[in-house]
Amino acid sequence: MQRTDFHFELPAELIAQRPVTPRSASRLLVLNGESAALADRTFRELPLLLRAGDVLVFNDTRVVPARVRGSKDTGGKIELLLEHAESADIALVHARASKGLKAGATVRLPGGHSARMLEREGDLFRLEFSSGVLEFFETHGEVPLPPYIVRSPDHADRERYQTVYARIPGAVAAPTAGLHFDADLLAELDNRGVRRAFVTLHVGAGTFQPVRADHIDEHEMHREYLEVSEGACAAINAARAAGGRVIAVGTTVVRSLETAAAAAGGSRRAAELAPYRGSTRLFIRPGYRFRAIDALVTNFHLPESTLLMLCAAFVGTAALKQAYAHAVAARYRFFSYGDAMFATPSPSALAP
Repeated sequence: MQRTDFHFELPAELIAQRPVTPRSASRLLVLNGESAALADRTFRELPLLLRAGDVLVFNDTRVVPARVRGSKDTGGKIELLLEHAESADIALVHARASKGLKAGATVRLPGGHSARMLEREGDLFRLEFSSGVLEFFETHGEVPLPPYIVRSPDHADRERYQTVYARIPGAVAAPTAGLHFDADLLAELDNRGVRRAFVTLHVGAGTFQPVRADHIDEHEMHREYLEVSEGACAAINAARAAGGRVIAVGTTVVRSLETAAAAAGGSRRAAELAPYRGSTRLFIRPGYRFRAIDALVTNFHLPESTLLMLCAAFVGTAALKQAYAHAVAARYRFFSYGDAMFATPSPSALAP
């Protein structure tokens, strides 16, 4: 398929610049993948779409204030955006400067800190920091709002660009489908017998990188680090054994569970999920057969993006285009601080 097969026109005023209050007041477009039927709801109504015994799987990664500004030895200004902390003091970063960094160069950072350039890895730079990477960014960094939010981050973004269940620091972008859940909604889901499980995938800045290849099969996914724990597998396997559905909250959860299922081997639907810890470059696009999930909660994604392609694989390209056209006409709010979808799969999307 071509990258342009996933293009759609989006008026700029539909790109959400700030979140709604409260979190669960956002809108929810429900897409039945079998019939392609659509229904307009609010996110507060999500419990009505679930049943006792279902398990919602969340990504509990915590967003790090991942953008800092500094200077090079030459005096030139430089901006660093954390991609992934590889150890306590070594990290892969994106660097924006008038000229690139050479091996051995030192970057002067806020608070008297510094970082030394070790080597390049593709478009990224591996730096050794003079202090703990995550501690440094937590103290001196700013929230790395996506590039389509055309304002500077403010104090409210530190809390709002974070899920209420965020736990493990490491992401530079929020798993945005989870931003709609608040304490009251989670309590109602508990009362209805809907179970919870958590995986961890640290979302990298590469999630905002466009697909540049004309043929999507030529696109190479960025690497992201994840863990599907033994506890998460136990909750998911118990729900499935009892006839419940596995519902992924966001595309990061989809990629986590599908990576774990693929690592277990075989192309059939996973009867039981096994723990997985490592990295993934899994690129899900139309033609993929899902092994691990039964439904999906997701935000609206950018045109021609890999996340849009994942959703097309799950519900069918034609059905997704129809849903997005409806969302535009109905003035849904798009992207990270925007509204959400609840989708069930097309019959051809599931592995046998």
